[in-house]
Amino acid sequence: MSFTQLSKRIIGWLGRPLRSEHSGETKVRGPRAHVIILDGTMSTLEPGQETHAGKTYQLCREMGGKVSVFYEAGVQWPNWRRTLDVMTGRGINRQIRRAYGYLASRYRPGDQIFLIGYSRGAYAVRSLAGVIDQVGLLKAEHATVRNIRTAYRHYQGAGSDASAHFSQAFCHETANIEMIGVWETVKALGLRLPLLWRWAESQHAFHNHQLGHNIRNGFQALALDETRKMFEPVLWDCPSGWQGHVEQVWFRGAHGDVGGQLGGFEEARPLANIPFVWMLEKAENCGLPLPVNWRVRFPVDPMAPSVGTWRSWGKVFLLRSRRRVGLDRSERLHSSVGASSISKATGMQALRSKAAR
Repeated sequence: MSFTQLSKRIIGWLGRPLRSEHSGETKVRGPRAHVIILDGTMSTLEPGQETHAGKTYQLCREMGGKVSVFYEAGVQWPNWRRTLDVMTGRGINRQIRRAYGYLASRYRPGDQIFLIGYSRGAYAVRSLAGVIDQVGLLKAEHATVRNIRTAYRHYQGAGSDASAHFSQAFCHETANIEMIGVWETVKALGLRLPLLWRWAESQHAFHNHQLGHNIRNGFQALALDETRKMFEPVLWDCPSGWQGHVEQVWFRGAHGDVGGQLGGFEEARPLANIPFVWMLEKAENCGLPLPVNWRVRFPVDPMAPSVGTWRSWGKVFLLRSRRRVGLDRSERLHSSVGASSISKATGMQALRSKAAR
């Protein structure tokens, strides 16, 4: 059985994906870049409607066999029957297992791993990194459905002797993650309704979204002008003794601007392109192959309008507050941020002197 067939079976067995696409098997097999991309809620690959995650997937597909890429859309809301999924983040565990299975069936020592995500998808790829850190990455010959589910159970209850024995028997000794790149990490649970959000919180308490020892580079783009509590970001806290490189950079705009989810308001695209280009430049510097002259496709303008926080469904989110910034030493302001955005957030004084480029 080819690795393409194996990965398709694994993805199917682990639960029907909301919308999953990935590259095919290549006949040339040297060191490869494996890119896992998990998108945000209500994301789409429809032309002109792609988020930054979707656009990254499309660029990676242009590279052919140089890049192995897996993309999965976030939770959709096609009808009221799916409302609970949107409200609680239900389905994130199956999504992580599918991405883990795809990566395990393809990875070889010497390959590079890139994890890319937006919004809830950002939380999912950070949790995927937690699985690899705490349990390990299964070797391709052991990447069966049973072992993938067992690995995830060990992740949910990490630290046991059985988990250590499993890792030694079936996983790579090391599987470093070259880069995690995320736009606006939002925790898996959604609408904070009374009682419901506390129940949902408990269901996701085991997830590890912190920086593990196997992560070499972490980059997060954050929205300085977002006020909706539903989109409160999950930042990294740089652990003492961690040897990797991390940047958490604040950009002008709301959640949708920074993630490229504009809902048809294309006037905001030049503003949204700023965190997109920044992230892909970081990925390219980390070794991700991208098309020649890709930057010219994404013009930027820091003075372009923002999609804002009140369009469409934004009006229903009444719980709001200004974001606090400067809580971690890894935070920076992007050089494109103007004085008007700085005045809207709290805790800016510590960041004024270290704008990121």
